[in-house]
Amino acid sequence: MRSGRRNIKQLRQFAAVGALALGALAGCAQAPQRPTAQAHAAAAQPLARLQLPAMPVEQDLAAQLMAGEFALAQNDLKASAQAYAKAAALSADPRVAERAVGLAIAVNDADLAARGIARWTALGADAAGLAQARAQLALSHGDRDEAQRQLMALTATGDAGWRACGRVLSGARDAALAGALLEAVATPARMPPKNESLWVAMSQLGAKLGRHAYAQRIADAALQRFGGTASYAWAAQLKLQAGDKAGAKALWGKALAKSPRDARLRLGYASLLGELGENAEAARVLAVGPQDATTYAARAAFAARADDKRALARLYAELKGAGAGVRDASQYLLGQVAELLGRSAEALKWYEQVPHDDEHAFDAVQRSAVLLDKMGRGDDAHALARELQQDYVGDPARQRQAYALDAELYGRADAMDQAAAVYTRALGLFPDDTDLLYGRALAWAETGRTADAVRDLRRVLELKPDDVDAMNALGYTLADSNQQLGEAETLLRQALAKKPDEPALIDSWGWLQYRLGHLDQAAQYLARAWDAHKDPEVGAHYGEVLWVSGNRDAARKVFDEAHKLDPKNRALNATLQRLRP
Repeated sequence: MRSGRRNIKQLRQFAAVGALALGALAGCAQAPQRPTAQAHAAAAQPLARLQLPAMPVEQDLAAQLMAGEFALAQNDLKASAQAYAKAAALSADPRVAERAVGLAIAVNDADLAARGIARWTALGADAAGLAQARAQLALSHGDRDEAQRQLMALTATGDAGWRACGRVLSGARDAALAGALLEAVATPARMPPKNESLWVAMSQLGAKLGRHAYAQRIADAALQRFGGTASYAWAAQLKLQAGDKAGAKALWGKALAKSPRDARLRLGYASLLGELGENAEAARVLAVGPQDATTYAARAAFAARADDKRALARLYAELKGAGAGVRDASQYLLGQVAELLGRSAEALKWYEQVPHDDEHAFDAVQRSAVLLDKMGRGDDAHALARELQQDYVGDPARQRQAYALDAELYGRADAMDQAAAVYTRALGLFPDDTDLLYGRALAWAETGRTADAVRDLRRVLELKPDDVDAMNALGYTLADSNQQLGEAETLLRQALAKKPDEPALIDSWGWLQYRLGHLDQAAQYLARAWDAHKDPEVGAHYGEVLWVSGNRDAARKVFDEAHKLDPKNRALNATLQRLRP
């Protein structure tokens, strides 16, 4: 109601203004009369009678600037360039002309760019800015000679000009032309003799533009001239890109020897060592020098990859004793390391201390649920999963993940009916989510609800026709239930064509051959799957085929090995109970 009253008031004001205007026009047609007190009052307000001519939009600087910015916000660069070109013609501010030039070049409008450059020049453009714009314009039209002249002028203005030159070349549409210009302009004889970072930057730009010989030449020259850590680090990266891992390692080592406390160098060298598979050495390198949350996290990752429990234990003790700032920023990492060390109770305490606004808050609760489940506290684990489902209502991806966690916990406990129920609740919120459908299908298959499992898997393939896992799951489910074996064969053949060496697919194909009565082929494929991946269910399949084929000693051996892997495996125990080997 308040806004309605305001609108009525505005209408009344407009009506009053209109009445005054009509009165003034009427007065022009009447003879002069004796002034009254009211007339004197009106005469005292000259602005009430002032009529301003409307300025054409084409001549309104503010309107053109607003139009240019609005078009830019709408990602309409062409309209923005046109509006700014008009604004530049009206404005005496060189910055408006500079913006007009940049937009004109961005849309590759040579006429607008030329007019903008002329206007910018007239308003007192700086030499470096003009050279940069002219170089960009020449590059966009493939004019190598002009582009080179302007880049030469630009780089002659100093270090800032060199940086601008790099931006011009890195943004060029024609990488080959940009590379040729880089080699012509950025020569050792022309580059600033004391700016190591610039030499490295030009070498990096050469690599980006595909001028690898040039990049190597400049990197070698920088290394010889400066010998600084930046030169060594970049030269090492070039060695690595060329496949010379030993040479890269040697150069990184020299760089680190020059600045052993440089955290960035240590992280770079550790990354290289990790690529070489030397994870323990990477962790050792990072342990030297000042530590922060980043180096601790990297050390933990490398030590975990190396399965180096002693290094993890040292890091854990060190991190617990670190300053409050580092320790408080590393609560989740402390939980992870404690978990890797088998200290579940301590890990839970660290996870509980992760703040709610921390980027790892969700992960900390998730890991807590997994740990509680492993500790036999399944009810508490499910309670945490349900809390996550409620706490992350506004974050669909996390909420969906919380439902999947809840279902997976039920699956680990072999409570497949409850797992399927959780997936069903989740699908009520996230219909046609293929991962949830796939999970529910597997749960239903385990409970014997084959028709429901087949229906969900068919839906997954409708939504994702190339999903190899769904092809395998549906093909295997049909084969295992001994129905529609022709469709199962088609699905599994398609899946194998995409992943011919996948053990799960080879197992499914072997099991299908068994259902089809092809015992020799079944034994061949299942033996291959068993050799590639010692899985209890694969062992159950292979052992059954050997048993039925009469090779019972070999079957018992496979069954025994599979049973040692997982004495509680449902498929294996069902097979053993049925065959009684």
